[in-house]
Amino acid sequence: MTPRLVGVGMGPGDPELVTVKAVRVLREADVVVVPVLDSGETGRAEATVLHHADAVKIERVVFALNEREDRARREAAWDAAGARVAELLGEHGTVAFATIGDPNVYSTFTYLAQTLTALLPDLLVETVPGITAMQDLAARSGTVLAEGTEPLTLVPVTAGSAVLREALAGPGTVVAYKFGRLAQQVAAALEQTGRARDAVWGASLGLHDEQIQPAGHPLDGPLPYLSTLIAPATRTTRGGKL
Repeated sequence: MTPRLVGVGMGPGDPELVTVKAVRVLREADVVVVPVLDSGETGRAEATVLHHADAVKIERVVFALNEREDRARREAAWDAAGARVAELLGEHGTVAFATIGDPNVYSTFTYLAQTLTALLPDLLVETVPGITAMQDLAARSGTVLAEGTEPLTLVPVTAGSAVLREALAGPGTVVAYKFGRLAQQVAAALEQTGRARDAVWGASLGLHDEQIQPAGHPLDGPLPYLSTLIAPATRTTRGGKL
């Protein structure tokens, strides 16, 4: 049997924002792997999976999800996780990997798939797209992400505030991810580029401690790591960007 690994997007946290296809794949999979920081916690992906699949098929696999300084520790964690999932693929054939958001957008699934492809040359890798945090925040805040010819730029603020300022200086909508600990730098970049008035932000979307702040609300940091900000393009007339 050809081993099959399916990365399944679980959306930003609200269990209702999971696609019908994702639910089917979770229920059909022999094992559903969820990434955690330690073996005892219930991560965001697992919490969402539990609304749609049996707990008995869930396998927690520890990843160094928050390790950015110690490359050796991070690589060792990826290798250990890959080895464990390779074992599961050998035992069961089809393994689903549940990830918050979309498996092709800043997801741990990317690194796992690369590791397993090297270990299992005949591995079949598939993905099921998920709703992203920027889509959820746009819907909840009534913010239009893009119109007509406007560009849409997604920036992980972990890349540095200079990258964010460069994007904000452009003409389109800018979305910032992973900026919780750098909220003050983000606020400064918004002020410097004249974008603070229209920006909206949210954190822990779909969870019990969710925060969604309307346009112009100050960024009080630090915020949760998985915070999202949308600075929409300036629009003055209907269809003006067509």
